[in-house]
Amino acid sequence: MTGLCGTPKRQSMSDLSPAAEILRDLIRCPSVTPVEGGALDYLESRLKPLGFVVTRKTFSSPNTPDVENLYARLGDQSPNLCFAGHTDVVPTGDETSWSAEPFSADVKDGVMFGRGAVDMKGGIACFLAAVEVHLNAGKTLPGSVSFLITGDEEGPAVNGTSAILDWLVEQGETIDACVVGEPTNPDAMGDAIKIGRRGSVSGTVTVTGKQGHAAYPHLADNPARSITSLVSALLSEPFDNGTENFQPTNLEVTSIDIGNPASNVIPASATALFNVRFNDTWTADTMKAEIERRLAVGGHDKTLRPDLASGARDPVQWSVEYTQRPSHVFLTKDERLIASLSAAVEAVTKRKPELSTGGGTSDARFIKDVCPVVEFGLVGQTMHQIDERVPLSDLEILTDIYAEFLDGFFAGNPT
Repeated sequence: MTGLCGTPKRQSMSDLSPAAEILRDLIRCPSVTPVEGGALDYLESRLKPLGFVVTRKTFSSPNTPDVENLYARLGDQSPNLCFAGHTDVVPTGDETSWSAEPFSADVKDGVMFGRGAVDMKGGIACFLAAVEVHLNAGKTLPGSVSFLITGDEEGPAVNGTSAILDWLVEQGETIDACVVGEPTNPDAMGDAIKIGRRGSVSGTVTVTGKQGHAAYPHLADNPARSITSLVSALLSEPFDNGTENFQPTNLEVTSIDIGNPASNVIPASATALFNVRFNDTWTADTMKAEIERRLAVGGHDKTLRPDLASGARDPVQWSVEYTQRPSHVFLTKDERLIASLSAAVEAVTKRKPELSTGGGTSDARFIKDVCPVVEFGLVGQTMHQIDERVPLSDLEILTDIYAEFLDGFFAGNPT
């Protein structure tokens, strides 16, 4: 007996809950970005029998891989509650280091192993299972439910959610609220709902020096000194103290590269890569301006280049290139969406979730331009790791939360 994606099944249908069955089959689709791997085929095969109208769209852009996406909707009335997620996963790394084959979805001691188990095929499986529970119980749906699933979240994020949202707007399709199923809980189910995200800007600073012999430094201009001054200028001063809803802005230098294998040669250039996560004190444009102000200050720093004072050296010759399009800070304030999900989490877990804006970025950064969006999913401790895994009990909890949320959201009066 084989699964949809062709991997032998090791558990019978009776061994696993509906959510676990769905997750097992999704994990067995090797959908490493940007390969579809059968994952969207599988979701289509589950959604159509429920009455969803399923649309598959492939988008292309220069210098990026083509990406296939899925949008499925049940109902034609508002509000349209959308669940958004991605079936693409990061590479497995060294497969010999895994306790089980990364795409086998093996279950050991009540835990399912596999790439994408928590990030984020598990969230998709639980929401689909919750919709099935809702419909199988004969409950009415005073509105619509939709799925927006991409294969590009772990990649360039150009031909995925952003592109299909543009297409939906062109089609006149309205989404009224959205839940993204990213793994938001730090330690246990019920820890946190993401109601916003910090902005993000990444860049590369390049310093141009003058190559020369290490024994004759006066004939050269060592960019190692200069890049150190610039990095110090970026890091030395706090950007802010945080705001009511966001933690302080933080910049990290992630790499400093010179690429010079010779110990007796002063190199010609040096680079530093950085990423800054900023709060609502800033916009992407004001953050870029602040970065460039700091670099200008660092370019005149005499600490490591005392000959600047005598005029024997020019200020540092630097340039900065922003290597990715920025992510913009946002905060969701939709009371119906937040209250419904918070009430569902508390009803199932008996814990009041933190309303958080921490962590990295997600496709919510695109969705927020279309409708109110929040994020809630599994515990994220093993995402992107060797032996990514999820307890089967967490799948049951998340399914129950999503089912409770569906009831509360469409009732309009969360309990």
